[in-house]
Order: sequence, then C-alpha cells, then structure tokens
Amino acid sequence: MHAQNSTVVHQKQMINIAIIWALIFLFILQPGTAHDGAEVGAYLFVNALLPYLLPYIILTQWLLKIPAVSTKRVAWKSFLKAYVLGSFGGFPVGAVTVSEMTLTNELSSRQASLLLAACHAPGPMFIIGFVGTELFGDITMGWRLLIAIHFANISFFLITLVFMKYRIPSRNHAFVPNNKTNGLPFLDAIKESSNVIILVATTVIFFSALGTVLAKVIATTFAVDTGIAQTVILSIFEMTTGVQSASAHFSHLPFFPLIIAAIIAANGLSIHMQVAVIAKSAGISIRPYFIGRLWSIIIVPIIFYFLL
Repeated sequence: MHAQNSTVVHQKQMINIAIIWALIFLFILQPGTAHDGAEVGAYLFVNALLPYLLPYIILTQWLLKIPAVSTKRVAWKSFLKAYVLGSFGGFPVGAVTVSEMTLTNELSSRQASLLLAACHAPGPMFIIGFVGTELFGDITMGWRLLIAIHFANISFFLITLVFMKYRIPSRNHAFVPNNKTNGLPFLDAIKESSNVIILVATTVIFFSALGTVLAKVIATTFAVDTGIAQTVILSIFEMTTGVQSASAHFSHLPFFPLIIAAIIAANGLSIHMQVAVIAKSAGISIRPYFIGRLWSIIIVPIIFYFLL
C-alpha cells in the first residue's frame, strides 16, 4: 500500500514537472505574445479590478477583525453576515470573509465549506460600472445581470441551508472568539488585504499571459478563428480578460450579453485558484464551491435571458 502511494505521488510529480517545462518552453517560443497577454492582464487589474476591489477588501477585513463583543452566536446571523459581506464585495472577498469567520470560530468548517460556494459574486461596482456601462453601454443591463447572479447565489444559499439541515436555533450558542482578533484591527486589515491583492494581481497577470499564448498557438495550429479561440481560452483562464476579448470580438452579436453572463458565471481558473489558496489557509473544503460554480453557469444565463 505504501509503495502504491509512493508511485502515485511520483507520477503526479512527474506530470507537474512536465507541465511546468512545457509552459516554460511555450513562453520562450512566444515571448511577444506572452508579454502582450501579461500587459493586458496588468492593465485590466489596475483599471477594472483594483479600484473596485481594494477599498471593499480593507473595510471588510477591518470589520471582521474587530473583536466580538459577545460570546453568543445566532447561526442565521452568521450566515447572513457571511453572505452580505462576501457576495457584495467582489471576487475573492467571499472566500476572504468565510475564511476569516472560520479562523475566528464564528463558522464551523462544514458550514464554511458550504457557504464558500454561496458567498461568491462579482462586486456591484464591477458589474454595474465596468460590465454594464463600459461593455453593454446600458447601466440597466448591468443591474439585470447583477440580479441574475444574486438570484443564483441566494437560491444556492437556501439549498445549502437545507443540505446542512439548518434549523433556526431556539437559543443562542456560545462560541469562543479567536484571540487573534485582539490588537490593531485596521493595521491587520491592511496587511491581510495586501496579501489578497497580491494574490489577485499575480493570478490575473499570469493566467492572462498563459491564455493569450495558448489562444494564439491553438488558432495557428488548428486554423480556428482567432477571436473565438482567444475568447474561449481566456475565459477559461481569466474572467476579466475573457470578458474584454468577448467584447472586442462578439459585441455585434444579439446574444453578446448572454456570452458575458456565461463567462462571469464560470469565473475562470484565475479566480478559482484565488479561492482555493484562501480557503486552504483556513482548512476549508472547496468541493461544494465547485458545485456552486456549475450551478451558476447553468442558472445565471437563464435568469439573465428572461430579464432582458
């Protein structure tokens, strides 16, 4: 049994090494394309993500790090707090919120793993300001897309409560606050926020570069339309650049808004990696999170279609 486990671990290591070297050679062979992709990712991060994400992350972290006044906890209030702070803060504030509440013992690991999937949505300023105003040219459509996203999240949230066999408790349950919340909450919030921002910037720029290189290689090798290849590959790896590519190549199509809704619902590997890293730091299982993403991919475009 031990020998089999060692063999499996060795095989995984060899696969990882092979993938890493393949990507290294790919970037070496396409330096200009990789540079262009990274530049696009950096531009979108600075202009489309950072202004909307950073203030909210700092304020959310500050609020979560203020020591609890009472040792009494009402379960539904904790769930509501996680949803409101997480779902309206933008990616990956939901993961940050749930993880912080887990570390302070406000949520159990099981509750956190299920809430991680529900408390996950793009920020209102991103959807209304960037997607609605700049991509759709209609702020009303941005609001409609935001409603569709939160309808999917809230419905999944309610399903998770049933799955957890949730019942409103007849009395408050005591919990022991984590002593780490004592200190300088604002400075701690700044520190934690900087770590999250660096994580977001790193994943956005890296996956934008990787997606751009792969899109060019696939379009060249298989004679696929560059716009289609670029949009599909970038959407898989990095949502923001995928949305930007879709806007550049498909904005003339009547179902363009549904394409944008599907890309945002899928999130992209970059955001999934951010959530996985943050959740791992608090020991939270991410299996329900991926189930929630499949739910959103199906539900969000459908609801958005009926709202158009």
